[in-house]
Amino acid sequence: MKSEADQEDERLASLAVVLPLAVTGFIIAAGSWTLFAVAGIHLRAELSLSNLQFGLLLAMPMAVSALLAVPAGLAARKFGARRIMLVCLAGLAVCMVILLTTDTFSGYLLAAGGLGLAGGFYSAGMQFVTSNCQHQRLGLVLGVFGAGVTGAGFTYYLVPLFHEAFSWHGVPLAYLIVLLLVLALLLLLTDPEDAIADPETETETETETETETETETSVKVMFAGFRRQGIWQLGAYFGVIAGSFFALALWLPDYLSSQFELQVQSGARLAQWFIIPGALAQILGGGLSDRYGSPRVIGRSLSVGLVALVVLSYPPMTLFIRGVETTIKVEFALPMNVESIFVVVLGMALGCAMGSLQRMVIIESRQNAAFVAGLLLVSACSVAFLLPVIFGAVNHWLGVRSAVFMILFLLLCICQFMFGRFSRRHERQTLLQPGI
Repeated sequence: MKSEADQEDERLASLAVVLPLAVTGFIIAAGSWTLFAVAGIHLRAELSLSNLQFGLLLAMPMAVSALLAVPAGLAARKFGARRIMLVCLAGLAVCMVILLTTDTFSGYLLAAGGLGLAGGFYSAGMQFVTSNCQHQRLGLVLGVFGAGVTGAGFTYYLVPLFHEAFSWHGVPLAYLIVLLLVLALLLLLTDPEDAIADPETETETETETETETETETSVKVMFAGFRRQGIWQLGAYFGVIAGSFFALALWLPDYLSSQFELQVQSGARLAQWFIIPGALAQILGGGLSDRYGSPRVIGRSLSVGLVALVVLSYPPMTLFIRGVETTIKVEFALPMNVESIFVVVLGMALGCAMGSLQRMVIIESRQNAAFVAGLLLVSACSVAFLLPVIFGAVNHWLGVRSAVFMILFLLLCICQFMFGRFSRRHERQTLLQPGI
């Protein structure tokens, strides 16, 4: 029988191997989501693609990710997270081979759909890292794993660099090499058996009867438990915040280049100051949640984000003041440097809220982490799909570019109000529960 100290050392050693591999895999997987956002520009010229064909290439990875996230979560729950992660990595490697060999639109479309395996990797990876860490470090570990979404921003840098040095085909080749490396290390360095469980989880499992254990495997009972724990509501809040983050990340390059009359590449580089700090802020949000609690961190983060949105919402204005003899003209517009600062603040605020919400959801249903992660991804992808459409429609009707931030301000105001009510109700139920 191992002592508690030995179990803790073994768990830390396992986490030191599991977490870097999972994060590296997720960086590559997240980079797959935006691969065609940059490389598709070159393909559009090479293959003379129509707007519809180009739009399909852009949408396929995220759409398939949303479709695969929940099934992959269920599969990870049944067959093991490690096995599903290996399958997803192998599938992504096959997609990179297709990108290197195909020269037809149907081939690229097939590869784009296959890149949706990134969603499956996210669901299984969440279960994988969760099962290898203690409750006290859960927020920090989930934040580190979630920060792998920085891969979506790295693609904006890699594609232009490889296109100038070689061709854009160098990007899938580089991704293929890293994928095969992570796949090999995951096979060699991780245990194919079940991960080491948290002592608290072990204690709870030992106290359950066999009948209760069998009942918990029922999807119907699991959904009922989600309703009781408020998982559906928390998933909706995560979808609004994470979906707003992803939608703005896709919209910012065009917004910044149009607002400040920059080239599209310059606008994309500026947009990285929103994506990368925001993704890394998930680590901060998860760590602070471990110490101060998720509701407090989420509330403070959303408040900071709303302040940034108020500033960013003001469009350039010209004020005419009729004087005694002349009309005085006063122009108001945020300088690019000032607007960039508030964009960074907004990204970090959304990232902190994402990391905290992610911890709060997983901690409520840790045994079903992979399935819950799939629900979170579906929710975020749905909002990220709808918001750019709304942005475009409102910009067309109003003719004001900063209306994007006005929409997000209204959306996050509603989200903060509803989350505040939910957290207070949840706290009351916890305090009134017998035995607490």
